[in-house]
Amino acid sequence: MMVDGSYAVAGALTGFVVGLTGVGGGALMTPILLLFFGVAPVTAIATDLWFAVVTKFVAAGIHGTGGRVDWQVVRRLWGGSLPVALLVVMLVGYGVKIHKIQWMSQAIGVVVLLTAMGLLFAPALQKRARARRIGQPEKFKVLQPPLTVLGGSVLGVCVALTSVGAGALGSVLLLYLYPLRMTPHRLVATDIVHAIPLAVVAGSGYFLAGLVDGRMLASLLAGSVPAVVVGSLLARRLGGRWLQVALAAVLLAVGAKIFV
Repeated sequence: MMVDGSYAVAGALTGFVVGLTGVGGGALMTPILLLFFGVAPVTAIATDLWFAVVTKFVAAGIHGTGGRVDWQVVRRLWGGSLPVALLVVMLVGYGVKIHKIQWMSQAIGVVVLLTAMGLLFAPALQKRARARRIGQPEKFKVLQPPLTVLGGSVLGVCVALTSVGAGALGSVLLLYLYPLRMTPHRLVATDIVHAIPLAVVAGSGYFLAGLVDGRMLASLLAGSVPAVVVGSLLARRLGGRWLQVALAAVLLAVGAKIFV
């Protein structure tokens, strides 16, 4: 199978961002496929979900070492995201012709814009949450589990319908709900590990429906796998905040372009 160089470059760019920050897989790749390659929305979503599975699996092997993954938080997120994603998969597999839904591009645009805003305001949200966590510790801790499950459910819907949200929106959610617990490296590792099974579940319906473009996926992975390794190793030495701000600016432009 011949590798398409342009897809490989797009995969490398996205893989590097994912490795460095833990975010940007769906939020960056799906719009790239839509706007620069003219890929149909449902094919972009289906292919990107499996792109995320492999790329984030490689990243998890590096970020997940040294006890960085907060498994309690991951299980809470899975408690909401996986059942909801499975429900969407069942709808896709049993008669709902999701590939004929006209508003899929607009849905992707909305989630991309929300992702950008979340990245920009994440520090302010974390600061506010930290004040609540310290000021009302018992109340905050009681609400953490159900709100995490609820937040996971929202992520499940977003990822299953648009492939966007597991990384960027997930990281913002974790910063708000666990402002003292989520150090930068723990945040990236936890977010990535949560996203892998979610992408598998969400992508299974599209795969069974024959909507994944295998040649495009192979080309994207040819670029992303080495790039995500480089980004993940570099993340141990650098802070990813500056890249998140730059990514947010790009996503704002991309989200606006989808609606034009």
